[in-house]
Amino acid sequence: MGDVLAGFHAAWEFESDSVLIRFERGIRTPKLFQALGERRVPLEAIEAVTLTPGRRGTVVLHAVPRAGADPLMDAAAGQLREGCDPYRLVLPSNRETLAEYYADELRARLAEDTGPPERYLVTAPRAPLRFKAYDGRAAFDGTSVSFRWFWTGASSAKWKAGDQIFPVAALSGVEWRSPEVFEGHLRLLRREPAVAQPAQADQDPAAVVFGLGYGPVHESLPFAASVLAAVRSSGAAPVTAVPAPRRDPADIADRIRHLGELHEAGLVTDEEFTRKKAELLAEL
Repeated sequence: MGDVLAGFHAAWEFESDSVLIRFERGIRTPKLFQALGERRVPLEAIEAVTLTPGRRGTVVLHAVPRAGADPLMDAAAGQLREGCDPYRLVLPSNRETLAEYYADELRARLAEDTGPPERYLVTAPRAPLRFKAYDGRAAFDGTSVSFRWFWTGASSAKWKAGDQIFPVAALSGVEWRSPEVFEGHLRLLRREPAVAQPAQADQDPAAVVFGLGYGPVHESLPFAASVLAAVRSSGAAPVTAVPAPRRDPADIADRIRHLGELHEAGLVTDEEFTRKKAELLAEL
C-alpha cells in the first residue's frame, strides 16, 4: 500500500506485507512509545483489525496481535493501559472514513491462520539494555542478564546471594509485573526445575523490584521483551506470566493505606487510585 495514516502520537505506514509504526516524540507522547521509536509489524503477526469510537471525538484503529507473535505484548501479559498499547492508533473522528478504508485493506490481507506462531514475528527491542530498579541495576547484553544490588534497597537475602549473572541458556522465561503505582518486578524464571525461587520478588536473587520512580514501564518492559525473545531463540519454550499468590488480607489493607497516602499527596490520580484499589481487593 505505501500510504501513511497519522494519528495522535504515531503514524502508520501501510506496506504490502507489514505496517511500519513510527511513534512521535514529545512531552505528551507516552514514554513507552518514545522508547520503542518505531516497530515493523508483519501482517502475519496480526490476528484482527477493529475500528471503534474513542474518547472526546476520536476513533481508534486497533491491530490485534496474534498471541505469541510479539515478545513485548507477551511480556506485558495484558498489563498495559490502553493509552500505552502500541497497536492502537487514535485519530480525530473526522478521519473515521479514511481509517475504515485502511482497516478494510488490512483485513483483506490477513492470513487465515491466527494460531500461535513457532517464532516471534515482531522484532524485540535490541540489546544492550539496562535500567535502574529499586534494589539494583539490571543489564542485558544479548547473551546474559546481570543484577547488581544497591545497598540502600536490596534485601539481606540478595546481599547474601551476591550480584547475579544469568546466561540466557539457563532461563525458561520472564515474569514482568507493571511498576505503575507500586509493586512492580522483573523475575527471571530458571530452566532447572530443582531451583526453588522465593514467592516474594524482593527475596529472590533472580528478580529485581521496582515501584514509583524506579524501573518505569518504558525501561523495564522493553528489557523484559528482549530477554524473552532471546530465551525463545535459544530453543526454550518461553514462560511469561505466572499467577500471583493470594495475599494476606492484612498486607492488602496496608497496601491500600499506602495507596491512599500516595493519592492524597497527589502522586496518584483519581483514576489510578480507583483502578489499583480494585486490583488489590481482587487479590483477597
